[in-house]
Amino acid sequence: MEINWRRKAAGRLLVLLAAVLILGITSCSKTNPDLPKSSSKSTSALTEVKTISEVSPPAGIQKLRQALEIYQPQVSILEPKADQVLQDTYISVRLQVKDLPIFKDANLGLGPHLQVFLDNKPYQAVYDTNQPLEFSDLEPGTHTLRVFASRPWEESFKNEGAFAQTTFHVFTKTQDNNPDRALPQLTYNQPQDSYGAEPIMLDFFLTNAPLHLAAQENSQDEILDWKIRATVNGETFAIDQWQPIYLKGFKPGKNWVQLEFIDERGNLVKNAFNNTVRLINYQPLGQDTLSKLVRGELTAAETRSIVDRNYKPETPKPEPTPEPKPTPALETPIVKPSAAVPETPVAKPSQEPETPKIVEPIPVTEPTATATPEQNCRANSSNRTNSDSNTRTRNTQNCRANSSNRTEKALSQLATNIPRNHSQINHRINPPRTNHFRTRKSAPIRTKSRISHLTKYSCIDSWHGRPARATSAVKNPKSKIQNPKSKIE
Repeated sequence: MEINWRRKAAGRLLVLLAAVLILGITSCSKTNPDLPKSSSKSTSALTEVKTISEVSPPAGIQKLRQALEIYQPQVSILEPKADQVLQDTYISVRLQVKDLPIFKDANLGLGPHLQVFLDNKPYQAVYDTNQPLEFSDLEPGTHTLRVFASRPWEESFKNEGAFAQTTFHVFTKTQDNNPDRALPQLTYNQPQDSYGAEPIMLDFFLTNAPLHLAAQENSQDEILDWKIRATVNGETFAIDQWQPIYLKGFKPGKNWVQLEFIDERGNLVKNAFNNTVRLINYQPLGQDTLSKLVRGELTAAETRSIVDRNYKPETPKPEPTPEPKPTPALETPIVKPSAAVPETPVAKPSQEPETPKIVEPIPVTEPTATATPEQNCRANSSNRTNSDSNTRTRNTQNCRANSSNRTEKALSQLATNIPRNHSQINHRINPPRTNHFRTRKSAPIRTKSRISHLTKYSCIDSWHGRPARATSAVKNPKSKIQNPKSKIE
């Protein structure tokens, strides 16, 4: 009996082991086909290319933003009142803003303004609070108005008091569009509508959101930290700072953007307007002012008027254009008719036979012998002697000519003074006592061999008829002759 019991126990144990082995084999065969599938999913997720990326703000917008940092706008809704029940589908909204001049530049079409949201619809811009804002065809039920101040490029002011909100009812109250003021609330701002240039700004406004420092101080308290989950064309990323960001990578045409307010665990905080989706249209190379400003085609100086109402751009001084100088008219010279030139008579050739010209023979000069220095010295001495004698001869001739001229002149003057009737002459002519020239020794003339004294008696006194002595080699060749008139008594 004991043997049979042991055999039965061993058989049962074998059956149990066989069953365990079979189950293990079947489980391995079922899990193996799933491994390549999971690995393929992970590799496909890693190979996904993200097209949306964050970039820095445009340089022109950064410069213009500094001009608006001095403002702390305070916005309030005057009508409708909070929890007011209207008995009509039409409503007129009146707004007020302080510490921010709102206007719209006439040339560029931009300026500081207010953005008004009715429920969760796209906003309407208000540039003048004196003009009422009207809404018509409202659905019965509860509605909420949200208003905040905005910069010209649609970025919201985030200071305390820049946001205002009120809830009213049309005919009756409902649960729709009725946010809980005790919970955090998200107001979607940008992007929306159409854009003509990248990057595109993503902006939002938060209400009742706790500070990060307070939420992160104690992980065991009830204050939960928050994030904004953004999804652009299916690409999701988280934003943990309350400030605008600029994105690029949008495709031309329609793009969709979703913003969600979530807690630190990734759960959506349930409240009205905390999950909003917008459809935008991106068309590159837009020609509106904002697109040109984003691309850098308009500088901050050129668009300064969208942040400063009193700004007047400096008009460049036109450069003076030089006046064209008149070109002088070309004067045509008037050619005066020249006098007729008399024709020169052409001499007829004479018929007389020409006498042949006698050609004189050219004299042939024979070479002469070169003189010695002694011969040259003798020749120079003789030349000097000959030149001295020639000079003395010319002086003697000049003296004779002058003497004769003076004598003739004196006689002519005497003849004019003598009366024609000789009988009336009762006086006598006394000749001059003497008219002889003083003899002077001639200047010695030095020659090579001797000193010669030359004295010539060449002058003749024509008045007395006797010779008069005169020197030929006198220093002053013009000898003084006494005037015969002075000697007449």
